[in-house]
Amino acid sequence: MSTAGTKAAATGGMLFGAIIMMLGGLFQFFQGIAAIAKDDIFLSTPNYVFKFDTTAWGWIHLILGIIVALVGFMVLTGATWARAVGIGLVALQAFANFFFLPYFPLWALIVIALDVFVIWALAVAPGRAER
Repeated sequence: MSTAGTKAAATGGMLFGAIIMMLGGLFQFFQGIAAIAKDDIFLSTPNYVFKFDTTAWGWIHLILGIIVALVGFMVLTGATWARAVGIGLVALQAFANFFFLPYFPLWALIVIALDVFVIWALAVAPGRAER
């Protein structure tokens, strides 16, 4: 792939990453609400090394989801600072979902995989001056 093609793919990836950040943030927000409102709907895997209160995880997911969605919107608008902040927040979101594995294993793995892609897209996309 040519350099121009690579830049176009990375720019498209950043756009996709920003949209995934907004959607993922909203999903985290609703997951947090579900964990806070009715924490007995989440089943825990027995003998898992990390065991946390689901209500506490609900608050973590709720707050992190709001912040990730807002920063995703800022990435979409082209704010340069939002890319660096987005990489850090999406990494935090991936860690939060790692610790949420015993409650929703498949969903947590999907979110972690999407987070890895978003980190890549935000890191390699060209800046405004290069586009």
